[in-house]
Amino acid sequence: MNQLTRFGLAGSEQLADPGFSQAVIDWQRIHGRHSLPWQNTTDAYRIWLSEIMLQQTQVAAVLGYYARFLERFPTVQALAEAPGEDVMAHWSGLGYYTRARNLHACAKRVVQDYGGVFPSDPALLAGLPGIGRSTAAAIAAFSSGVRAAILDGNVKRVFARVFGIDQYPGEKRVEDALWRRADALLPERGMQAYTQGLMDLGATLCTRSRPDCARCPLQARCVAYATGRTAELPVRKPKKTTPEKRAALLVVIDRGQVLLEQRPASGIWGGLLSLPEVDGHLGAELEAVTAPEVLAAAGAYGTVEELQALRPLVHVFTHYKLHIHPWQVTLARRGGASVRHLWWDLHTIEAAPLPAPVKKLLQELAAPGLFG
Repeated sequence: MNQLTRFGLAGSEQLADPGFSQAVIDWQRIHGRHSLPWQNTTDAYRIWLSEIMLQQTQVAAVLGYYARFLERFPTVQALAEAPGEDVMAHWSGLGYYTRARNLHACAKRVVQDYGGVFPSDPALLAGLPGIGRSTAAAIAAFSSGVRAAILDGNVKRVFARVFGIDQYPGEKRVEDALWRRADALLPERGMQAYTQGLMDLGATLCTRSRPDCARCPLQARCVAYATGRTAELPVRKPKKTTPEKRAALLVVIDRGQVLLEQRPASGIWGGLLSLPEVDGHLGAELEAVTAPEVLAAAGAYGTVEELQALRPLVHVFTHYKLHIHPWQVTLARRGGASVRHLWWDLHTIEAAPLPAPVKKLLQELAAPGLFG
């Protein structure tokens, strides 16, 4: 097999394999997952919500959020009409907050442009905020049985091993070839079972480490298994040095309340509340600030009575590592905060739309009796 054929560059007619899709369908109907809360429904709203939440997030982490989200926003209309801060509060802790902003924008578009009914055409779905090609195909397949290919991380791993793809799947040339293969492998019938089966295989058997090849329905045709390369495939992304940044956050306390600041809509933690920063630019590449600098910054919010450095913490984003240096500031008298600031009762901090590391920090500080 030459290199062009291997990567699917020789034409989709050479990539078709009905036996592949049938093996996946047969396995999924018997051994796949069937009891997840977003399964056994054709409700596009619930399917869409689960697909967005599951992007770069494990099923176990999504389950609780999914249930609480549906309880608060049972329909796409309810979500579209909700205040943005309410949406962010229910997403808080799930991470990748751009998803939440796009989720809200998408709901508004579906109500405005499609009368509250998600379109079944994957091309129309992919034109909505936060929905890419693979997610659009999954929504269309599960809600309407549309014949459209998915290619998420799990599917890339399955394809890379089964077909022996020995180049990084994230490289555009290789990814384009994988899309051609994904299209060519689509079955004529059983789209829901096939789509779910690919997801299930990647999530439960063809896992990143210690894949369960003995139970895999594709073992007989798997190049990685036959050549002993399951640990090598898919080829990992070439490593780059992870940038490290610093931020000094002010935990301004007064009479059982903490001062919070509205984050800009774009950028990290966009749209959430957070703690004021010493320099006003969270994530700037700074050296650790000094106590006099913190004191000067805190003075903007009132008369400082006490200043204390808290234990630093580290939060890892996709593209860099952020070292957070929190400083607890106790005020003798409040000053004039801007319209971007508000005082929040510490005993109700759980309800605040905060980034996960900030919420955890404040929950620890809000221990009963700590501030009276």
